[in-house]
Amino acid sequence: MNQTATTPRRILTVVGARPQFIKAAALRAAFDAAPDFHEILVHTGQHYDTNMSGVFFEELGLRAPEHRLTIEDRHHGAMTGQMLAEIERILLAETPDALLVYGDTNSTLAGALAAAKLHIPVIHVEAGLRSFNKAMPEEINRILTDHVSRLLFCSTRTGVDNLADENIRDGVHMVGDIMYDVALRFGALADREALTATYRRPGRKLALLTLHRAENFDRPGRARQILDFVAGYAQDHDIVFPIHPGTRAKLAQMDVDLPAGLMMIDPLPYIQLQGLLGIADLVLTDSGGLQKEAYFHRKPCITLRDETEWVETVDAGWNALWTNPIHKPRREIEDYGQGDTADRILSIIRETL
Repeated sequence: MNQTATTPRRILTVVGARPQFIKAAALRAAFDAAPDFHEILVHTGQHYDTNMSGVFFEELGLRAPEHRLTIEDRHHGAMTGQMLAEIERILLAETPDALLVYGDTNSTLAGALAAAKLHIPVIHVEAGLRSFNKAMPEEINRILTDHVSRLLFCSTRTGVDNLADENIRDGVHMVGDIMYDVALRFGALADREALTATYRRPGRKLALLTLHRAENFDRPGRARQILDFVAGYAQDHDIVFPIHPGTRAKLAQMDVDLPAGLMMIDPLPYIQLQGLLGIADLVLTDSGGLQKEAYFHRKPCITLRDETEWVETVDAGWNALWTNPIHKPRREIEDYGQGDTADRILSIIRETL
């Protein structure tokens, strides 16, 4: 579709979870700086409390969303269905030129389906990721989103190859990793001296732990096995555990012994988490985003899952699975780009719409 100089392209962006707020920080700034774009942000409310949502908008300088929904604390079907209905209503009212989604959450899938059914082009940032484990809700979300998208922006060559294997080739672009843009911009702003004084003890190493995925809590004994594995690192590491509210509630219901030296704290704002990554010696996580952020800070990571979609972090020696926690020789990961992913994405959208 053709746009005139006085008619900005209207991009409706759907976010709902912490990693998407971070990614949106880079693109929302780029959209705001471009007179030929107008972004309309929809926050579904999937992550809803201040520590998981509001603080990210404040510290990353994100303008408040134009539409704020409160769809949270539901099972996958109910959550996705209500999101789809509400996003459809907003799409009909806003009539955007395209809808943009990030990653693989229920918010991502709901936005993509709502737009596709209205014949509105779907733009998927972080397309092509595959864990090849369809027991993960995220895997279902990302596959379905990719198959209804018009523009697919991949972080790595592996993502491009995964899409080609599914016969998705049109509209596919490798642009680098949008989270790297944000890490470069905000990663050095934390007060590392204060974090060191709070969390590091002389003569002890420091590990950062996150644990929240359903797959690690829905199977009997799985969380206990992982915490037993983590306990092996508590011998010479103090372990800081910023804990998701849902994870805290699940652990309270389970008969598990937490490792000695484990410090559970509330979720950290993005900049403080980047600072903690900067002073840590090791990252233990089941988060996809944190695997990459560990690499951005050149910290070794062990992923508390049986597979990872970020296979290049393993191949390059910065990451290893807990089932075989041995790192390969380290090298740089060139696919993630130079921190200019947002500009590259805008340029391609500009040429396409």
